[in-house]
Amino acid sequence: MGNDKILGRQQLREHVEQWRCSGERIVLANGNFDLLHVGHVRYLRGAKELGGKLVVAINSDESVRALKGEGRPVMPAEERAEIVAALADVDAVVIFGELDVRALIREIRPDIQAKGTDYAAETVPERDAVAEYGGRVAIVGDPKNHSTSEIIRTRPGPRQP
Repeated sequence: MGNDKILGRQQLREHVEQWRCSGERIVLANGNFDLLHVGHVRYLRGAKELGGKLVVAINSDESVRALKGEGRPVMPAEERAEIVAALADVDAVVIFGELDVRALIREIRPDIQAKGTDYAAETVPERDAVAEYGGRVAIVGDPKNHSTSEIIRTRPGPRQP
């Protein structure tokens, strides 16, 4: 993959441990990040502004397909990870295969689980896993008026000569 921000789960655990030892806060953001758009950038910037190291967990191709249906993702996980890793606000990227991020939350125990504004703190699916060890959930980013599904749905077809 050629990007030192893109880590396997074991490497991520080691990085998180080192960051914690140096007193860093760990913030986790997650999603599909299929066709990166301004809503994603604002979500990740908001997560970074919570302070500390920002880890972004990206759904594997199989989990995106299970969540979004056939034809998705538009881009393979490795490319989505490389694009997200290129953002200055992002400190680490990991691809996860589960349908939700609870297993990863239990592995790295982020101080803050950042979710986008399409959630309220009470509706974050993984809030139970975050609460188990005393972490907190934060809602960040701009109002959810951008989505990859909507971009795909409304894009014009091929241009005719």
